[in-house]
Amino acid sequence: MLTIEDQLRASIPQSSAEVIERAHERLVMRADREGLLDVAYRTLDTPVGSLLLAASADGLLRIAYEREDHDLVLDDLSRQVSPRLLRAPARLDHVARQLEQYFAGSRRIFDLVLDLRLPSGFRRQVLNELRKIGYGQTASYGDVAAATGSPRATRATGTACATNPLPIVIPCHRVVRSNGELGQYLGGIEIKRALLSLEMGRT
Repeated sequence: MLTIEDQLRASIPQSSAEVIERAHERLVMRADREGLLDVAYRTLDTPVGSLLLAASADGLLRIAYEREDHDLVLDDLSRQVSPRLLRAPARLDHVARQLEQYFAGSRRIFDLVLDLRLPSGFRRQVLNELRKIGYGQTASYGDVAAATGSPRATRATGTACATNPLPIVIPCHRVVRSNGELGQYLGGIEIKRALLSLEMGRT
């Protein structure tokens, strides 16, 4: 999905687009230098569609699939975190690189600093347990609930997975139903299947 900024750039002559891009880069540098850039974002084209990446000074804050509507996600971040939000791709190059390596099959563990301010309470507990599920492995919702110390909280565990702000990096796609069925996924069942197939060496 194109942002309003991308649509504007596509509608004007290339030379003018380059001028706007250089001006934008200067704006990012100034905002960063003066401490006015609280949330940087960019998009990344991947085998599972365009991903929105957003980070604060404290770490990676958000990864969003296209079906979540990137514009709505950015609007939520502006309200929940800070309105000082700006497209600054260079700030997220290291995240993009690791995701590209993951999709290429050359990375199994992400080495990223995460900003987990968005989830709280039990949901954050669940996310911490998800990070322990290894590449190519799966666990049931019941397993994850039990690991948090609340074995009956399978439904709440499912909700925590469905609202995971950092899919792929925090691997909620590795959580399946106790009968082996894949279950739901915020990116869509086909993306969940594709991620598991990637990790298990299936095409």
